[in-house]
Amino acid sequence: MLLNTLSHVRDVHAPVNLKIFREYDIRGVFEKDFTPMFAALLGHALVEYLKGKNIPNTSAKLKIAVGKDARPSGNILSSYFIQALLKQGVEALDLGIVPTPLVYFSSVYLKVDAAISITGSHNPSEYNGFKISVGTSTLHGEQIQEIAKLCKNLIENFSFTFDLNSPQKATPVDVITPYMQDVCSKIQITKPLTVVLDAGNGTAACVAPILIQKLGCRVIPLFCELDGGFPNHHPDPTVLENLKDLQKAVLEHKADVGIAYDGDADRIGVVDECGKPIYGDELLVLFAREILMRKPGATILSEVKCSSRMYDDIRRHGGKAIMWKTGHSLIKSKMKEENAELAGEMSGHMFFSDRYYGYDDAIYASARLLEILCSSHKTLSQHLADLPPSFCTPEIRVDCEDHLKFKIVEDVKNQLLQKYKIIDIDGVRIETSEGWGLLRASNTQPVVVMRFEAFSQEALKKIQKTIEDAFTKARNTVTA
Repeated sequence: MLLNTLSHVRDVHAPVNLKIFREYDIRGVFEKDFTPMFAALLGHALVEYLKGKNIPNTSAKLKIAVGKDARPSGNILSSYFIQALLKQGVEALDLGIVPTPLVYFSSVYLKVDAAISITGSHNPSEYNGFKISVGTSTLHGEQIQEIAKLCKNLIENFSFTFDLNSPQKATPVDVITPYMQDVCSKIQITKPLTVVLDAGNGTAACVAPILIQKLGCRVIPLFCELDGGFPNHHPDPTVLENLKDLQKAVLEHKADVGIAYDGDADRIGVVDECGKPIYGDELLVLFAREILMRKPGATILSEVKCSSRMYDDIRRHGGKAIMWKTGHSLIKSKMKEENAELAGEMSGHMFFSDRYYGYDDAIYASARLLEILCSSHKTLSQHLADLPPSFCTPEIRVDCEDHLKFKIVEDVKNQLLQKYKIIDIDGVRIETSEGWGLLRASNTQPVVVMRFEAFSQEALKKIQKTIEDAFTKARNTVTA
């Protein structure tokens, strides 16, 4: 068993909360859960991990790319992390402030052995963390726990030293220019569109407005100034409150579409020409239909929070629909296993293997959406008008302590097991003839997530009450 905390060699009073080693990334509150020295420790541990996996499998020098988002803690975390790499003889490539998808792109373009995005993603500005890719795969689950064990061993064996004043420097690399060239070479926009882009003061501001203009669209920028304090709204486009400015601007400018991004631009949010938010599963319907016209029988992957209408629509258009666990690393791994052409999540992570590289990239997803809108005279709302009507909720997030949330979900499953058909690949999803309801524990925050869908408002309330009552009972039981 790992200890509850790790302590820095040079500051034993600066512990690291091991809860930051999550299912598919490393993330917590800066200066509360970890300090800059942890970034150096992590860099050292990552190199040991790669060497243990015989990466690279030749005598070549390790090559690692490092990017960051615009949060205030990004500069110091990046400096400590890079210096730890250099101390161990790694060729460190400094990508600067870039969206996380461009860090993934560096794995393809620069052929690095590993790529790290220092980002708090959609979390508030006091958060930060590390998304780690090895080759073209993102570490998750047991792989991240291996890194945690290496961090612990480095401290216990006193084998970790660090000097921030090393004369060695990382090599700065521009990955934005080749990324934009690559996307422009893949996307054909056949008519000008008016697009409102809300970067939320996150890293999409570095790329998306220029790229969409290069593709031939008129761009109305919203909050496209980098500011890791996120002064205008929280950088999470799945929360409807955060889309209000985008909705207003779309109507004001009579735009064809509004597009929003999270803090590191791997999540997309969309508003149609009427100002109506388009959920992630509805967006996946659009992408799936276009791919299935060209590739009948293609496999499309999604997750447990997504609508049954979406899965039915994929099958109706000749695709193979697979439901899987939530989480960008888990989805990417399953995509490779199933040879899927496309995957997507309610949270706005969109993954294209069709005409792309299989990772989640909200900016590329934007370009694919614009391409679809150019392909006919239909508006965005008209493209989705033939989906069967339903009543649904957005994601409902309920605060729940990290050490209790999985126990509570398991208790809810046991309560409902005899009464409903249950899908338990990730949490508890009950299926009825009238609709479905979901409860799952988040892997990134101390919350549980609920979502509900039904064919009538009455049925929706009934299913929601069933899950919520079971949750309340479980919470009282588990915490008693």
